[in-house]
Amino acid sequence: MRVLPAPEGPALRDIHLPPAPPWWPPAPGWWVLAALLMLGAAAGAWLWLRARRERHRRAGILAEVDVLAARHADDAPALATGLHQLLRRVARLHDPAAARLDGEAWRGALARVPVDADTLQQLIALEPAMYRRQPYDATAALDATRRWLRAALAMQGRRVRRA
Repeated sequence: MRVLPAPEGPALRDIHLPPAPPWWPPAPGWWVLAALLMLGAAAGAWLWLRARRERHRRAGILAEVDVLAARHADDAPALATGLHQLLRRVARLHDPAAARLDGEAWRGALARVPVDADTLQQLIALEPAMYRRQPYDATAALDATRRWLRAALAMQGRRVRRA
């Protein structure tokens, strides 16, 4: 048996690792992720501000009921007139012609908002109470107005989101 001589050649180094990647600039995927996060934060802030404005608008409309109750505490026809005008203004959000309706057409406009029959009856009683000095339950009318306004404003918010 004969022993072969070792081949002469270059001296090889051991396996070495590549250098660590630099921390800046980040890879393109991180830029995309950062852009998506910023867009998401901007959209969230916009939605939050829009919802906040809507809550303040609704609270302002509901606060008008309390203002009318305080202003016309001793004048029942004036209170009925103020509540009726407020109902018509809010009803115009659903039907622009609601300001000109009367009688059964006005009752139908009020009935488009899902409220119970007692609430609807209290609201219908406001119209004759504006012109004639007839007894009506002002507390029940105020509560009915609040219930109808809450339902109408909630319904209006859903309609905007669907569109």
